Amino acid sequence: MLLQLSAAFDLHQDVVPWLAQRLYAEAAAPVAGRRAGLDPVENNYATLHVVNVERNGKVIYSCKDSKRNVFFGLYDLQTKKNEHLYTFEKDLQVVSCSVNREKTLLAVSFVQSAKETRNELQPASKSLTLLVEIHPVNNVKVLKAVDSCIWVQFLYPINERNPFPESHLLLISEEKYIEQFHIQVFREEENRVVIGNSGQLPRDRVVEDFVWAQWDMSEQRLYYFIMKKSESILKCIQFYADENFKLIFEVPLDISFCDTGLTLVNFGYEESQNRELLSKDLNLRVFTSHTGSLCVCYNKKLDAKEQVSYSVFYLHKGYSKTFTADLGTLEYQSMKEITFLNLDYYVAVYLPGHFFHLLNIQHPDLLCYSLFLTGKNEQMSLFPDGPLQSLSGALAWDCCSRKLFRVSFNQSSLLHLLWSSSLDYERLAVLHCVLARGRNPKVLESQIIRWIFENMWTCRAFDPIQEFLIASLYWKLCLDISNTDKLLPYSSLHSWNTEIPGVTLVTEDILLPLMKVQSLKGYWEKLNSNLEYVRNSKPHLQYSNNVVSREWRNLISEEKRGKRRSTVYFRNILENAVKVISNLETRTIEPRLAPLFQEEDNQQRLLMGLMVSELKEHLFRNLPVQFIGKKKIEQLVLDYVSKMLDLLCQMLETSWRKHNLHSWVFHFDGRGSAGEFAVFHTMTQILDSVNKMCVPLPPGFHTLYMALGVRCLPLHSLLRYIDDGVLLLTETGVLKLLKDLDNTEKNEKLKFSIVARLPPFIMQKISQLWDHPINSHIISRNYVRRLLQKYKRQSLNSTSDKSSFLIEFLPLNYLIEVLTEMETTRQALNPFEGCDSVDTKFVEETALKQTMILLNLQKSCDNN
Repeated sequence: MLLQLSAAFDLHQDVVPWLAQRLYAEAAAPVAGRRAGLDPVENNYATLHVVNVERNGKVIYSCKDSKRNVFFGLYDLQTKKNEHLYTFEKDLQVVSCSVNREKTLLAVSFVQSAKETRNELQPASKSLTLLVEIHPVNNVKVLKAVDSCIWVQFLYPINERNPFPESHLLLISEEKYIEQFHIQVFREEENRVVIGNSGQLPRDRVVEDFVWAQWDMSEQRLYYFIMKKSESILKCIQFYADENFKLIFEVPLDISFCDTGLTLVNFGYEESQNRELLSKDLNLRVFTSHTGSLCVCYNKKLDAKEQVSYSVFYLHKGYSKTFTADLGTLEYQSMKEITFLNLDYYVAVYLPGHFFHLLNIQHPDLLCYSLFLTGKNEQMSLFPDGPLQSLSGALAWDCCSRKLFRVSFNQSSLLHLLWSSSLDYERLAVLHCVLARGRNPKVLESQIIRWIFENMWTCRAFDPIQEFLIASLYWKLCLDISNTDKLLPYSSLHSWNTEIPGVTLVTEDILLPLMKVQSLKGYWEKLNSNLEYVRNSKPHLQYSNNVVSREWRNLISEEKRGKRRSTVYFRNILENAVKVISNLETRTIEPRLAPLFQEEDNQQRLLMGLMVSELKEHLFRNLPVQFIGKKKIEQLVLDYVSKMLDLLCQMLETSWRKHNLHSWVFHFDGRGSAGEFAVFHTMTQILDSVNKMCVPLPPGFHTLYMALGVRCLPLHSLLRYIDDGVLLLTETGVLKLLKDLDNTEKNEKLKFSIVARLPPFIMQKISQLWDHPINSHIISRNYVRRLLQKYKRQSLNSTSDKSSFLIEFLPLNYLIEVLTEMETTRQALNPFEGCDSVDTKFVEETALKQTMILLNLQKSCDNN
């Protein structure tokens, strides 16, 4: 199952044994001190109900004893202990119950039986709402005595530093209004807590004429809909410990409330008790996440028998998406209710046995970022049959099994789906989900890398290496600082046009929420920032390496032409690279198998420093530096680039281990093994993906790649790799090659072919260090070519055939004549700086020797 449901509370297992033990203890007590006992709870399990779950994770439940007295207990999810709250020695039909944070006051609303209404309780009303002092058991105060149903909910201060002297209680009426009562409490001797204002309690009217309301117990928020001129308007009230409450936002939404019934969400958790009192045709939930997202999920039962539609209003994005899923021939009346679950960055929508839709609410733009599975998928058979009620804090209540679950992603199931799926849109969605919600990042990254190496050739819609690098960096680093998720890339994809079987999509623009408060903090500040980003219609501000790519190529081109920018510019760029490598080394614990970071590799350091510089400037330009801090942004940039290098290193490490190259020694001689050949092709794919993104490689990558290429490829293929610019010749690699390989005919041919292809800036160094006749030949030939090309350019008025000067081996007598003329009349200079030993006589002797070799005259000369 993709979602892991860990039982946080089981009514039967966590409460029944404790109640039974309590029964036996009371039965053994003296008769005079014995309270009305409980029947064996196993026989009265049907009377055991969960009535509320409070913010601090405490579950309130009720049951009835043999005399139909109502018992209220409390189970603590943290300590896993039960305690008795209160017992009403009357037969009551409980509607709602709540206890304050200090467990000194209990609010209960219930419907009276006909007998009690006629004879016992006054006033004779259908419904009573009571406030009870329970520490110790003392007074009972009537808050409401009406004919309509009432739901109660104590407010829990998010900041719990001041538990006294006031408690606040919400009363939600079936007559569509909400009141807040303010209850003064005093602590007396022996920790007795009593209500101070014993007369009429002060109260505020919070909401009137609402048709739907949802309570967020974790964040102490009330979402509700009102109807205004046939328009449905969603509003939100935030309750504070020190400021009472504030209306935060309102937004009109295209949601129809057909009947006059009332719908309440998370004001009670036992379906059998109060579900019949509420509207049944509307399934509506509001979900938030700490990143500032706000979603409204909506499903209304229709007459259609082969399809089901549900809408998600992404209020933080300014649009809604309506999904229509095919059900085949299933009739709607036989369907179970759709479940909406809040999973922070995701919202799960599923219909047991038919479909499971995992919606990415952080980036909902493309459908491929969300996972859609139909009833044919093996994962679908593992989901619960009944609907779940989503609570705050990743909790969900299953009224069928009477269990409270902690909902999380099942990492092993997600990885299994990643490996088993052959569909690119499923792979893409699962990859992001695994990275967003996975545990043990190092182990997880290694598992994903292994999947990439096995499937890199089968992914056609996206590059798995690029997607892994970008998505990993996003989910690990881009959510730490507000708004960086809009400025740094999320995916390698920019569009998705392929349909996903089983679901269709319609996207519509919606109005943005109107914020009612000027000073915003915490979540509301993040939501407002998202709204401002959409409202101002800013251009696409995601970072791109295009500027880095252009600047880097300019620098390389300038270096080849012998040009150089200011020393200060290069020093700043290289200092950035040093900081990245230092940052990476401090985070690296285990020694690396692949021989990287063993050379300077100025080109990669240059690219590394440029990326740091451009990324830093991008964030400084688009983030409020004065609030975030310059050092924090600079550290984020260093972490971003060094983490990218670390992921590339992990790819090589994984490939190294997979092909058993643990003890591999860096060398050029010998023929490559099958493992080395496989690693070489893996490095080829990594290089191709990285070059398209123009991001730096770990220093030493190109030298290692060259060594494996020399060992694994035939000469003609190797030279083709070099000529096409895939395999880059590095100074370290070439020197190592010249040193490792002996002077056999085959190796000399290889050396000559590689040295002949060296860039000038490397050739200048190599030519002075390699003491070999081939090197002399190369020096002479390059010298002659440059002189003749220069001579051709300067001899514009010559009547001779200029094309002859392009021939490398001219007749020897004419060659000597031309060189002598250039030496004397034009004072030709040696093109290799610091190499003064090349003169006309040396070139003449070398050319003569090479000519004799080509004419097969060398042996006869040696014999003479």
